[in-house]
Amino acid sequence: MADLAFAVAILTLGVGVLYYGAEWLVRGSARLSATLGVSPIIIGLSVVSFGTSAPELVVSTMAALGGNANLALGNVMGSNLANIGLILGLTSVIRPLEVHARVVWREAPIMLMVTGSLVVLAWDGMLTRGDGVILLVALVGYLVFVFRTAGDEAPEVLTEYEEFMEASDSASPLVHPPDVLLILAGSGCLVFGGYCIVEGAVDVASALGISQVVIGLTVVAVGTSLPELATSLVAAVRKEADIAVGNVIGSNIFNVAAVLGVTSSLHPIAIPEGLIQREMAAVVALSMLLLPVLRSGWRIRRWEGAVLLTAYVGAFMFLL
Repeated sequence: MADLAFAVAILTLGVGVLYYGAEWLVRGSARLSATLGVSPIIIGLSVVSFGTSAPELVVSTMAALGGNANLALGNVMGSNLANIGLILGLTSVIRPLEVHARVVWREAPIMLMVTGSLVVLAWDGMLTRGDGVILLVALVGYLVFVFRTAGDEAPEVLTEYEEFMEASDSASPLVHPPDVLLILAGSGCLVFGGYCIVEGAVDVASALGISQVVIGLTVVAVGTSLPELATSLVAAVRKEADIAVGNVIGSNIFNVAAVLGVTSSLHPIAIPEGLIQREMAAVVALSMLLLPVLRSGWRIRRWEGAVLLTAYVGAFMFLL
C-alpha cells in the first residue's frame, strides 16, 4: 500500500511539473518567435500546438526507450481522445465555439488522414523506424502547408490570433534572456516531469495489476493534455474559438506525426493485440464525429459539445 501511495505521489508530482514545463516552453517559444518576426497565426498553429504536445512527446519517448512502449501508445491514443471529447466538449459546453478559420475544411480532414495513416502503418503489428520516418515526413509536409497558407486566412481570424498573442504577453520588441531561460527551464521541467510520470505510471499499473495501455489512456493522457485544456479554455473565454479548435486539431496532428514519429524512429514499437480494433478505432471514430459537428453551422453548440463529451465518456468506459 505504501508503495502504491509513493507511486501515486511521484505520478502527481510529474503531472504538475510537466504542466508548468509546457507552459514555460510555450510562453518562451512564442515570445521568441514573435521577436524574430514570426506571424501570430503561425505561432498559434505551430509553436503553441507543438508546445502543448511536448508533454506527450517527452513522456512517450521516455516510456518507449525505457521498454514501456504500451504506455507511450496509451498516452497518445488517450490524449487525442481527451483533446476532442473532453477538451472541445467541455469548452463548447461552457461557451459555444464559432469557427471561421480553415481548421473546419482543411486541417480537420488532415487530422483524420494522419490518424487513418497511423492505423495503416500499425496494421502489421509494429511501428518500425521506417514508419516513424513516414510520420515525420508527414509532419514536415503539414508544417510547410501551415507556413505557406497562413496568410490566406480571413482578416478577422488573423486579428484573433494577434489579440491572443498580445493578451498572452507573447510579443516583445527585443530578444530578452528571460525568454531563453523560460525555454530552458520549461524543457528541464518537461524532462523531469516526464521521468516522474513514466516511473510513477509504471509502478501504479504494476501495483494495481492493470495494463500500461490503460494507465496511459487515463491518468497519463489527461495529465499530459492539461496544456491543451488550459489553452482552449482561455481562448474560449476570450471568444477566440478558432484558436481553441485549432489548438486541439494541431495538437492531435502533432501527437501522431511528431510524438509517435519520433518515438518509433528511435525505438520500434510493438502494437499490442487488440489496440487497433479498440483504442485506435475509438480515436478514428471520435475524429470522424468532430467533422460533421464542426461543419454544422460552422460552430460547436452546447448540445454538440455535450455529445462530444458523452462520446468521450462512453469510449472511455468501453476501453476500460
